[in-house]
This record gives sequence, structure tokens and C-alpha cells, in this order.
Amino acid sequence: MGALLTEYDRRRDAGLIRPDAAQRAVVGKLDQLATELQQSAPASGLLARFKKPPPPPKGLYIHGAVGRGKTMVMDLFYEVVEAAPKRRVHFHGFMQDVHRRLYEARQSHAQDALAPVARDLAKGARLLCLDEMQITDIADAMIVGRLFEGLLAAGTVIVTTSNLSPDQLYRNGLNRQLFLPFIDLIKQRLDVVSLESPTDYRLGRVKAHETFLTPISPETDARLQDLWQRLTDTDKGHPLEIDVLGRKLHVPQAAHGCARFSFAELCQQPLGPPDYLALAQNFQILFLEHIPELNPDRRNEAKRFVLLIDTLYDGKVRLVATSAQAPEGIYPAGDHAFEFGRTVSRLKEMQSASWWGKKIVET
Repeated sequence: MGALLTEYDRRRDAGLIRPDAAQRAVVGKLDQLATELQQSAPASGLLARFKKPPPPPKGLYIHGAVGRGKTMVMDLFYEVVEAAPKRRVHFHGFMQDVHRRLYEARQSHAQDALAPVARDLAKGARLLCLDEMQITDIADAMIVGRLFEGLLAAGTVIVTTSNLSPDQLYRNGLNRQLFLPFIDLIKQRLDVVSLESPTDYRLGRVKAHETFLTPISPETDARLQDLWQRLTDTDKGHPLEIDVLGRKLHVPQAAHGCARFSFAELCQQPLGPPDYLALAQNFQILFLEHIPELNPDRRNEAKRFVLLIDTLYDGKVRLVATSAQAPEGIYPAGDHAFEFGRTVSRLKEMQSASWWGKKIVET
């Protein structure tokens, strides 16, 4: 048993983490990788001139449902593993860095901007840990395959987490057939491991917390921010773009399967069913801030809000919101008042422990 499994068991025995056989199985894979990284470390000094470096080990692609501990086990691996240089970064932050480097390379009239960018990234990371891989943008989809090829060719070992299996990446994306070779690359060059824990640990963090907060006030804003931090382990998420029918849907904040919007951003803009469906397909939890009281003069906003809630409900998406009124007071009268009655019922159901999952009570 290596250092990683030893440290995982120590934290479990100390009560810092709960016993979880599925997690420990993945930690075992990471423990083996840590040993292989140490054994394949390139020679230093004079030996490096005469000794051919051993081939790098295969990395890992760890996928599973939200809240099962994928990020936790990868971060534990990153903390314990002896590999230099190493880098740990959220996938969206990594891609933003890549696009910045590509822009700079093109400004210097590089004939193939991607090749030198991949080489530079590889120099800075013998081990690259990417958290929460999710391809939602066609620009990322078109470059990530060649980028990974360059990194792997340069000897970088990649460990990544994702809520999606490789075959589900960029599903329904524009020109997805051009993305399929990247999926094949993942399967060939990384060990694909599923973390199939039955427990969603992050949902336990909202036990005894309301998820539909009224009225709108500094206090409810602070409570929503607290829930965001509990469910995402970050103060602020990363912005990203989702391709919807050939155009971009801007997500102001995204982190660990959660997206965060204001009511104005989702219901006062010319958005419709395809946009809301894209959100339901890409996120498990939606944070919606500052739902106002709606009168008959705001029937367009009311209609979009109804469409949004219907789509989230059908997609089994969880909702955390701040609102000026309780559900029944949001749209008490107007052209869509009868239809809004169903929305009220759904909003109430979406606050229940049964909707969020029984593990919310048990953990």
C-alpha cells in the first residue's frame, strides 16, 4: 500500500472523511499511478545525458455523478504525489489560459500556434490535474484533441475529473463528429475510471437549509452565497459559453455541476426552450438570484420563468433561489396566472428533501 492509500485511510479513521468503498477503489488507482510516476521520474544531472527516460504512465479520467468525491480524491492525490513540475487547475480556467496563449502565439505570426502552446504547457507540468472537464464550446471542442495529443507526446501525465463519461462529452454539440477522435484519444491514452459511490456528499451540506429564500435582502443574499460555497467549494465560479443552435449562451458562473444566474439574465433576455434545455443538460443545480414579484405588465418574463421551471423540473435539476415573494406570490394575476399555478406547485416540490434526494437527510 502506497502513501496515498495510507493517507486516505488515516483521514477515514480520523473521521475526516466517511468510509466509501467506491472512493477507496479510485484512490487505489491513483496510488498506483503515484508509484509509477515516481518510478518513471527522469534522471537528473550527468545521468540524464546518457539514460533514456522511461515512458510516462497512463493518466486517469475519473467520472461520476456530482458530489461523489472525484475532486476530493484527485486533490488528495495531487497533495501526496511526488512529481515535479505539477499543476492543478479547473478545466475552464485551463482552457482560458490556452486561448490566451494561442492569441499571443498568433500575434507573433506562428505558423501553427497550437504546437508551441502545447510544448510550453508540457514544460510546466509533468503532471497535469484538470478538475471538472466539460466541453460546451465549439472553440474548445475543435482544439482540445490536438492540445492533448501535444501534451501526451511531450510526456505530460493527465489526470482529470468529469461528471460525464467520455462518450457523453460535447453531446449534441455543433459538428460533434469532428470531436469524436478526442474521445477515442481519451480511451486509448487514459485509464477511464468510474466513481460509482451511492452517496452524494455535497447534498448533505445543505441539510436543514432552505433552498428557496425570501424576501430579497442582504441576509438572503448571504445565505445563497453560503449554499453556493457549500455545494461548489468556491467563492465564485468560472464563466463559460454553451453552444445552443449555433450561438452562445453565456453562463456567468459555473462550478462543480452548478450554474449561477440572476433572474434578469435568464428571464429578461430573449431566451427560450433550447437555452433552458441546454442548462438542464449541462448542470445538476441552478442558482437563480432575485426573482421579482411579477405583474401582468411583465407577462413575457413570467412566461419565460414558467418555461425555465418546467425545463428544470423535467430535467430533475435542483434549484436554489432568492425571491421577493414565496412561490404563490410571484405572479398572482395576469394572462398566465392559471399556468403559473403549476409552476407554484413545482417550485414547492423542488424545495423538498425528496426532490433533493434522501441522502440530504441521511448525511
